[in-house]
Amino acid sequence: MDKKIYINDWLKLKPYDKQTATDSYYLKLCNGVKKVITTDRHSFALKEYLEKEDYNLLSCFLTSYFEDLISETNIWNSFVKVHHNLYKKSLPFYDLDAYFEEEINPQDICFLIWYFLNTVQENKFISPFNDFIFEIAEEIFEIFDREWELAPENEYLKSFYQISEKEEDFYIARNLIDHLLYKTYLFYPDTLLRLQKQEIELIENSNNNEYTTFLLKDNRDRALFKTHTRLLSLKGKEWASEILGKKHLLSKDFQTISRKIQGFFLYKGQDDTNIFIEHIASGKKFNLTKKSFDHSNTLNEVDTILFMGIAQWKGEWWFTGVFFQKPFNPDLILDEKNSIESRMEVGFLDHYKTETNDLLKKHLAAFLDFNNGSQIAFLPSERIEEFYKAYFEFFNKTLNLSKKEIREANLRARREGFFATKNEPNHFSEVSETGLVFFNKNSGCEIALAVNSAFPMPSNPYYKTEDSQGHLMRLLFDESISTELVMYCIDNCKTKLPFFSEGIGEQYLDDFDFLLRFWKRENYFTNPLITYTGNDKEANS
Repeated sequence: MDKKIYINDWLKLKPYDKQTATDSYYLKLCNGVKKVITTDRHSFALKEYLEKEDYNLLSCFLTSYFEDLISETNIWNSFVKVHHNLYKKSLPFYDLDAYFEEEINPQDICFLIWYFLNTVQENKFISPFNDFIFEIAEEIFEIFDREWELAPENEYLKSFYQISEKEEDFYIARNLIDHLLYKTYLFYPDTLLRLQKQEIELIENSNNNEYTTFLLKDNRDRALFKTHTRLLSLKGKEWASEILGKKHLLSKDFQTISRKIQGFFLYKGQDDTNIFIEHIASGKKFNLTKKSFDHSNTLNEVDTILFMGIAQWKGEWWFTGVFFQKPFNPDLILDEKNSIESRMEVGFLDHYKTETNDLLKKHLAAFLDFNNGSQIAFLPSERIEEFYKAYFEFFNKTLNLSKKEIREANLRARREGFFATKNEPNHFSEVSETGLVFFNKNSGCEIALAVNSAFPMPSNPYYKTEDSQGHLMRLLFDESISTELVMYCIDNCKTKLPFFSEGIGEQYLDDFDFLLRFWKRENYFTNPLITYTGNDKEANS
């Protein structure tokens, strides 16, 4: 526990590998912070949550916050700004009467300790109101306060979070996102540790074969586009936009980087500027800019199958990730066209469509009619599939379609799009005796199991007081359960749930949206479970 922190420990949280002129100063400061958190009184509280190696990491993490403010890298200040825009206050949980933005604050350090403890481990939820958090934060604040006027700026560190306003190259923009997610102190205990865990699993499962490097590159690239931070459930591109600031000419361009589409495409030809490809599962056509692809000379035969990833940047589709090609294969084509997962890769391109919103509204109205005006139905698990099928039959009848039109609609759905539940309706009784069907107005039908006792409602005959807290915790912490279902519970049941009415949950009500973003991270934002396809539809704008 008394071991010094050395420069290699400090550099783990930096976007560069070699020591700079200011690192010696901050390393010394870092060791002072470690002395605070490893005193007998504080280490006794922390050892319940941290491993030995985590003490060095926490010390470097908190000192990096101080360095960030001194060097004006705008990492912490961007978090505070976004939080303020969302919730009209700088931080969750704490009294902010004496709070100074863009300066060091004991409340900042309290929050960072809470965030670190709840991110490096997920077995226990640590309250932000623990006395030991306040005590450690006050002592560390005193160290930082003494050094506030003396600390040197790390100009080299700042350079990693800047980009030219005239930059056109997507790969340079992508590199900034990579630095933020995987080489920045604020997200280190979250996104980098998650990535490292994934990489260890990949290496172990691949037995270090010849494809390991390929798999690692593919995983990191996919994660760069998909990963949401526990802080505010934002993606790397959104943090890049915030850190650059609205006045930066590329700020909006970062916001509008598309999701990554990865899968099988058919090669359809090329000209001097673009390679023409068609997404097999959906039939959508894309123009891939040659600026991003070095293998165009290997593409000779139309309908060659390409496996690749693409993303849109500044109105152009760029290659990203890994690539390989194979000859035309009708069996693979058929499998792709029948794959819901592959078709959903492009679903986001149509979520803006008016017909998507109209379809969801029609389904919601029909669900309410079918379910006696309620958005939620509580059922024995063995009846969920039956309920689900009966509802969709009811919905089809509301459209007043003839039998021929229904057959044609089903055929068209298989050929051009689909509407699906979030859960596969199968084997529910193996998980729980009871469950529920909830119509989520932002996505469609949602099925949840082992949560019924979180809903003390007259329409719920399966509520059991003794199961209430356990079911509520599942509702809150399970990432597969939507934000909308949690908020339905809070809006309709909080006064009847002991956790909120007389328990510690009452302390969190003002910050519940923040906590849902923290707990649900990847699934806080709900997308429609609808996608459209079509051979005649272009996807270039």
